[in-house]
Amino acid sequence: MSILQFMPFSSSLDSSFWHTFSQKKLDTIQLNESKIPISATFTNSDPIGFNPRISLDYSVFEEDASLPQNYFKAPGHIMNTNTVEKFNQLDKKSLLEQESVEKWEAIKSNKAIDNPSLLISFLMIAFADLKKHNFTFWFGFTALMPDEPITVRSCIMLEKLWDGKVIQKFTHVYDGFRPQHNFSGVFLLKNNSGEFNLAKLSDHSTFYSEGDMPILCYCDPCTSEEHPGWPLRNLLILAARIWKGKSIDVLCLRDRSYEGVRHIGHSLYIEEVVLPDLSQRDEVPKCTGWERNDKQKLGPKSVNLSSTMNPERLSEQSVDLNLKLMRWRLVPELNLNIVRDARCLLLGAGTLGCNVARCLLGWGVRHITLVDNGKVAFSNPVRQSLFTFEDSLNGGKCKSEAAADALKRIFPGVSSRGFNISIPMPGHPVSEGELRAIKSDVAQLEDLVQQHDIIFLLLDTREARWLPTVLCYALNKICINAAMGFDTYLVMRHGVRGGVVDEVEAIREKRVIPGEKLGCYFCNDIVAPTNSTRDRTLDQQCTVSRPGMAYITSSLAVELAVSLLQHPLMGRAPADGREEADSQCILGAIPHQIRGFLSRFQTVQPIGELFASCTGCSSIVIEKYKNEGFDFLMQVFNETSFLEDLTGLTELFAATKDIELPDIISDEECSDD
Repeated sequence: MSILQFMPFSSSLDSSFWHTFSQKKLDTIQLNESKIPISATFTNSDPIGFNPRISLDYSVFEEDASLPQNYFKAPGHIMNTNTVEKFNQLDKKSLLEQESVEKWEAIKSNKAIDNPSLLISFLMIAFADLKKHNFTFWFGFTALMPDEPITVRSCIMLEKLWDGKVIQKFTHVYDGFRPQHNFSGVFLLKNNSGEFNLAKLSDHSTFYSEGDMPILCYCDPCTSEEHPGWPLRNLLILAARIWKGKSIDVLCLRDRSYEGVRHIGHSLYIEEVVLPDLSQRDEVPKCTGWERNDKQKLGPKSVNLSSTMNPERLSEQSVDLNLKLMRWRLVPELNLNIVRDARCLLLGAGTLGCNVARCLLGWGVRHITLVDNGKVAFSNPVRQSLFTFEDSLNGGKCKSEAAADALKRIFPGVSSRGFNISIPMPGHPVSEGELRAIKSDVAQLEDLVQQHDIIFLLLDTREARWLPTVLCYALNKICINAAMGFDTYLVMRHGVRGGVVDEVEAIREKRVIPGEKLGCYFCNDIVAPTNSTRDRTLDQQCTVSRPGMAYITSSLAVELAVSLLQHPLMGRAPADGREEADSQCILGAIPHQIRGFLSRFQTVQPIGELFASCTGCSSIVIEKYKNEGFDFLMQVFNETSFLEDLTGLTELFAATKDIELPDIISDEECSDD
């Protein structure tokens, strides 16, 4: 008699497992350090030379993942710690003992008889450093140990015990038995002079007659000619409860192919396994099972995937990382998908446009389109963060296209486009020779506004914002307007129509204005926008502002847009000026306007209702555009007083010409060229 020894399991983790685990860590597991169920696999079809292995891939978190032929489930748990210190401090002995208690209870309660896969369960502890894509892990394949080693008479290859015809007959019976049952890889065998009968383990009490030698069979992941695989350890403990100190034979079934020919003869047959009597035992047996590392020492393994992962994929995961970390403790309700999928149109690719685009990338936005008809000048790169000195050479690259290319270099996962389009403006007459090009630009701009969800007005001049304002109101788009002076800035959202407004409630509480009633950039004007570039010195033609102004203004514009996306009403979210206001937004208040004064480091948040005679958003202007389209626009471009006459401003101005009104928004508040 000799002592039976077993080949231990080793872990085999496909890279797809780590990708899936990383996503689960970010989206689901987050800070949870409790055990999470997973399902690995093993097979009895490995070629000779392979060690018994538990395999994990992307499907481990799927409950009903399908299995290939000759693959079997190994249920387990993964326990992820949030710090490497916590991983190192885990009581590994205690964790393995907890696993042994569960296995022993499954044996004592006979649950393991009905579901033998419970005996193959495992524990994986891990720490995931998602910033460096480095993973530390350790597997525990818990095995219960009897007080005395189990002895056997012999271990012999099946092909040396049975001839080819007998093996063929057994294979035929086995193939017929397997599909009829919820096959777990464990079964019973009765051999009457080469006549085979098979049964489930749960039929053990009726399957054998008095004096029969029980033959316990299991699908063995081992390929050794001398030793069975690790699953047999716990299976023999169960057998010791069932057959109470008797001897049994064990067939370690290995079902593999050589050059397309099926071969079962490499299976291992173990004769006269002497079992202890554990039928009355209550105490949990001792256990073993922590996997050895690559140096064959008891200790964790580690893997770094940064060198093998696609760099663009790494970039996407890293961009998402900081955003998803925000949800773990700070804002669990944060809807990152709606931000990621928002299609943003930036009209203006100067100082504000570049910084807005960069900030949108920080929020994980994947769709950014830029419109500008300027070229990169030598003065631009130091203030406009997407350009370099090389972009200004040879007359300068097109700003919108250069900015779109720069975004892709920063983050290849972004879908960025640049359009060289001129935006026609009130007070800038269109000549006959320009008509065709202007009509094409207007049509393209209309299409772009229609295709996007959020429109940012970041243009050089006041009048350049008029047509996009009209388009946004006509198409019910979220519109964010940003403008700068020397040490002042304005960030505001335009109202979005299309909802039901409670007029009585809006009047009752003047400091709460529904999104449908909020004014636009032009609502404080009593004159139509005109050509602001005439008779201006160089400092008046450019935005002369403090260098830090654009970063403040741009970031506030993006944060305002993201807050709107998180509000249930989105663009129609009300502006509430009360100190005790409940914003109904997980990111806090959503103001109508943010006016900043950098000389005093101060901001105010005024709220303004729409102006019935506004040249940008009044109903008569929007309806005129909807009904007459480009013909209406041509009148606006070519006739200086057309908008004032249309909206009634001419009459209003005549009635108030003796009243001195403050200039609330300066013409100098615009973005950089």
